[in-house]
Amino acid sequence: MAVDRLLPTPEAEDLIALTRELADKELAPRADTHEKGEIYPEGLFATLGRAGLLGLPYAEEFGGGGQPYEVYLQVLEELAARWAAVAVATSVHTLACHPVNAFGSDAQKERWLPDMLGGELIGGYSLSEPQAGSDAAALTCKAEQVTDATGALTGYRITGNKAWITHGGKADFYALFARTAPGSHGISCFLAPGAADGLSFGKPEEKMGLQAVPTTSAMWDGAVIEPDRLLGTEGQGLQIAFSALDSGRLGIAACATGLAQAALDAAVGYANERTTFGRKIVDHQGLGFLLADMAAAVDSARATYLDAARRRDLGRPFSRQASVAKLIATDAAMKVTTDAVQVLGGYGYTRDFPVERYMREAKIMQIFEGTNQIQRLVISRQLAQ
Repeated sequence: MAVDRLLPTPEAEDLIALTRELADKELAPRADTHEKGEIYPEGLFATLGRAGLLGLPYAEEFGGGGQPYEVYLQVLEELAARWAAVAVATSVHTLACHPVNAFGSDAQKERWLPDMLGGELIGGYSLSEPQAGSDAAALTCKAEQVTDATGALTGYRITGNKAWITHGGKADFYALFARTAPGSHGISCFLAPGAADGLSFGKPEEKMGLQAVPTTSAMWDGAVIEPDRLLGTEGQGLQIAFSALDSGRLGIAACATGLAQAALDAAVGYANERTTFGRKIVDHQGLGFLLADMAAAVDSARATYLDAARRRDLGRPFSRQASVAKLIATDAAMKVTTDAVQVLGGYGYTRDFPVERYMREAKIMQIFEGTNQIQRLVISRQLAQ
């Protein structure tokens, strides 16, 4: 069912209506077939870009939507309720645009942002490595300066392996984090091209869920990229990465909430149609209470991410609230999708109904953008200050 949203402006209401219409037409009919067949949705992200949904929280000056984060996240939730993999990839694309938007020069913004925000260029985020996931300071992928005979900088040679890249091998650019010097202050951020001599991608991971959008490793074997692809200054990489993490966590919280809402809707729909002992199963108190708990979990998840987003929009600190939202929303998604399978009984365990897919998709949301154990660490550390 359509969520009764409290939106700040009539423009935001129109945007949600547009998103629902597009998602019902372009996402919902394709999701199951593409996920089962692990088929990439060619052209779909360009469609989202043309509709203005890939640059919503960025300034209109460069082609963004100029929308507050609370509105952008609710758009993301609507997408996730139809197709979680597409919503997650949209969140990752938004995250990948952040380094250019926040740390790029005027020339870099003018050169790249319009196509990135308009969907002509789709982005991936390349921070993790095989031995460096939550510990970003442990990166080993190198970016070495290349100079000409006069000593002038002509590029950076990238060498090393990256892992867990959403849209890997499909994206047009990557926010790439690589080491330019020793120590935690020796990591830099680059706007890396999606194709280059010396860049190759591994076989897509055989994942439990989100199978229509590939997740791969990347091997940089001495590929040289232009010097103007450095974003910010050398050694500023961790600052850039961390500046986007809280916002990225809110993106995943919104995706998880949309997924949980889809599972709740499926469970309620089934419970209103299925009868046992002469009554709809929704009228049996035991099941009705289970559905009530599921609805409460979804509403709570939505409330936590909106609280954090509104703090962000007001320019107030929101790091702890972002971690709380990511923790609450993704744990809720795991619980609600599991309960949806239970509501459907044996049918829920089959691929004839989508709830088994929802359950598989929910699990990864407790892991990426910082595991929920990391979120607890962030929250506890802030409480101790």
